[in-house]
Amino acid sequence: MLKNLTGSAMAGALGGFNAHASNIVTAIYIATGQDPAQNVESSHCITMMEAVNDGKDLHISVTMPSIEVGTVGGGTQLASQSACLNLLGVKGASKESAGANSRALATIVAGAVLAGELSLMSALAAGQLVKSHMEVQ
Repeated sequence: MLKNLTGSAMAGALGGFNAHASNIVTAIYIATGQDPAQNVESSHCITMMEAVNDGKDLHISVTMPSIEVGTVGGGTQLASQSACLNLLGVKGASKESAGANSRALATIVAGAVLAGELSLMSALAAGQLVKSHMEVQ
């Protein structure tokens, strides 16, 4: 919590307190043909972690109120980006419900951010983050 709250505040973060949501958002945006400039609004994220069940479990969540994605037009038509959207099952417009594929892609983005937040915070808690960056390959 201190990394997300104090660290983000010290860094002058706008739009949330998180470990590295913008890294995940940008990677997915490039891979799926989104406009990477939308990273600014779309990376607004508050990551919350709280002990539950008398400290036996950890509840972690991300709140991302302004993910901006699309599954038609623009960069989504490029071959590699189109293939990624197809792999995720959200390519093109939904035939059943308008906007369903974009909503699904936004959910995928949030899920990936949640996984990335858990991974980074786990590495920090285990003391492995700095160590992994210092190793020479």
